Amino acid sequence: MANLIHGGDIYSAKEKGIEDILDFSANINPNGLPERVKQAIIDGLDSCVNYPDPLCRQLITAISEFEGIKGDCIICGNGAADIIFRFALALKPEKALVLAPTFAEYEIALNTVGCEAIHYELKEEEDFSLSEEYLNALDSSYDVVFLCNPNNPTGQLVTKELLEKILQICVEKNIMMVLDECFIEFIEEYEKYTMKSYIESCKNLFILKAFTKSYAMPGLRLGYGLSCNGDLLKKITDMGQPWSVSIPAQIAGVQALKEKEYLEESLKQIREERKYLVSELNKLGIKNYNPAANYIFLNIVDNKRYSISDFKEKLLEKGIIIRDCSNYAGLTAGYYRIAVKSHSANERLINVLKSL
Repeated sequence: MANLIHGGDIYSAKEKGIEDILDFSANINPNGLPERVKQAIIDGLDSCVNYPDPLCRQLITAISEFEGIKGDCIICGNGAADIIFRFALALKPEKALVLAPTFAEYEIALNTVGCEAIHYELKEEEDFSLSEEYLNALDSSYDVVFLCNPNNPTGQLVTKELLEKILQICVEKNIMMVLDECFIEFIEEYEKYTMKSYIESCKNLFILKAFTKSYAMPGLRLGYGLSCNGDLLKKITDMGQPWSVSIPAQIAGVQALKEKEYLEESLKQIREERKYLVSELNKLGIKNYNPAANYIFLNIVDNKRYSISDFKEKLLEKGIIIRDCSNYAGLTAGYYRIAVKSHSANERLINVLKSL
């Protein structure tokens, strides 16, 4: 049996006979797939008699316009995870620095190429935020560092000022800096945090992006990377199959990037609902960590109302799935992550928490 370590596993809950499931374990835009994206997919289904464009030309043109980045600095893949694994295969690093906790796929991908992954432990007493102490950990023994902004699962932002200092050291010490910005569109005034302005001038920077969260299309699998390192992009391309991005995914991506109003309305709603959830969680004495994105990191270790041993299971009995974060490096039992969903869904979660 496969070890399912991520959120979004509604299928195991269904196997248990649980109905009316609310999945708070996957951080997906609560407004669902945009209607015009659905229609674009339907309208384009007849083209599935052909192979997909292996170069994703129309999609890359659309991404280029959206990001303000040259097309030859963009690579598309079957979700961001696909690109992470192909990046590891292309670079074949010997030693890497990863945060603990952070998204597990970085280390899993590094393990596939025998890379030694060193953990940089984030501290609970500092709300799991990244400080300038991190700069002292960087030395030329590292081939690559992985960062996530905002970090997953903690939801903490790294300031652009600190990221610029990290990048400068990476350039000086010839370290590749992989920066995961898959959640950055959920940040208020995210342009103040993104590092994409350095892409076309710095070969040491590789940025990961995805359509999964912002446009609610995890089932279509679509992500992309930004880098001006042409040799690296070619190697990443060579590490995957030619048709990794399906025709429906390419069509969906092109249309999604036109959905500016959808994204703006979603961000407004998410900010309001995040505020509601934080307020209610505080009333219940559930510790959380100043969330910046569309998910909230929880800590019930010292909460006498709830039992760590059956907290997740009791919610599941009520049809609510949350992300148990105890399997993240650097975390123990008692840490969880919940997505920010629609108001009715959020109310149901809070009411269930009140009933426990």
